[in-house]
Amino acid sequence: MSAFQLQHAIVDGSVLAGVRVEHANGIITAIAEAPALPGDVELSGLTLPGIANAHSHAFHRALRGRTHAHGGDFWSWRQAMYAVAEALDPERYHALASAFYAELLLAGYTAVGEFHYVHGTDGTTVMADALVQAAADAGIRLTLLDTLYRHGGRDDAGRPIPLSGAQLRFGDGDVDGWLARHALLPDTSIARRGAALHSIRAVDPEDIARVAAATGTEPLHAHVSEQPAENVQSLAAFGRTPVAVFAEAGALGPRFTAVHATHLRVGDVELLGDSGSTVCFCPTTERDLADGIGPARALADARARLAIGSDQHAVVDPFDELRALEGHERLVTGSRGAFTPAELLNAATVDGYRSLGWPGGLQVGAMCDLVTVRTSTPRTAGARIDQLWLAASAADVSDVVVGGRRVVTDGAHPFGDVGARLADAIATVLP
Repeated sequence: MSAFQLQHAIVDGSVLAGVRVEHANGIITAIAEAPALPGDVELSGLTLPGIANAHSHAFHRALRGRTHAHGGDFWSWRQAMYAVAEALDPERYHALASAFYAELLLAGYTAVGEFHYVHGTDGTTVMADALVQAAADAGIRLTLLDTLYRHGGRDDAGRPIPLSGAQLRFGDGDVDGWLARHALLPDTSIARRGAALHSIRAVDPEDIARVAAATGTEPLHAHVSEQPAENVQSLAAFGRTPVAVFAEAGALGPRFTAVHATHLRVGDVELLGDSGSTVCFCPTTERDLADGIGPARALADARARLAIGSDQHAVVDPFDELRALEGHERLVTGSRGAFTPAELLNAATVDGYRSLGWPGGLQVGAMCDLVTVRTSTPRTAGARIDQLWLAASAADVSDVVVGGRRVVTDGAHPFGDVGARLADAIATVLP
């Protein structure tokens, strides 16, 4: 047994001082307001539960700061993304992902849901293996959301378009091929196997039903109504919205996470809420790609759970994602306070972890994943401690613990200069 002594911590939604957290085998075994004992690791500041980045495409990190000059929209940005995908091999992907996962840790993320579809067409797991090793090397908790991607999109009549060009790397040929490869993926104490369906543009209803039935209790994620065109194509192909298609195929439920859900139609919110599904918003990406603003408050009111992700990583800062989740609601409604600070923190921690298949929060039985934020920086000085996460930025994170192991100490990662490591890795795929 080992323990951390926390100067301040969020426990059961309240700020407590002098909190001692015991852990064993990476799991919290006891929490109490108690003095430190010899050998305890002391963390000064405000300690939050581990924060989940529930939606990530690691290789998109290579595009940051390279796509702004030409304008355009999501569809034009996607062409630049394909160029990166074509350049990846296991060695390059490991280098890029390990540096990027270190960046996530420095920003305060302790777990990541990697929506992984660059796995080639040869039936092997080499690209997935590179991501699992990258996460282990960096020290982050991983849920590998292995993605079925059968079509290159749909035309306006809803007909599937064959995979072509860089997209050929995303496919397994058919569901049988995907299932065979998926069964080979690891499921360990720090890297969990999950499943994903790219979108209704890339799979058919029968594919959804087969994957949902075959993956048991694994987390199941999908892009849903990210673009208006996706709704148009789904209605043309199936006469139903993407959410309704996923619902009829048996995908919705507590293990399902709809990513983006920006352009939901009438009835979609209720389907997601009534099923106990999670919706993962990626506000900094949704604004960067001009996608739009999704109905976060309406979904929460309908009893859907919320989570956050950074998707294409134009910004890596969980506190910015939370401020944007609230701020976007303010822009739409003209009112402040759509979410309480506690609701926002819960989305980033307990419900984000749940969407990735891990027990989260600062509570007995949860993963011993902790994020400590400095309370007296130029950004956090003077802020109420029970709202600190809405004043802080990634730069204010001092210490990060994953599975009881301190992987960021005083703002430093064991890799050293993570920026230089990222620059070197990106240069191999976008010289």
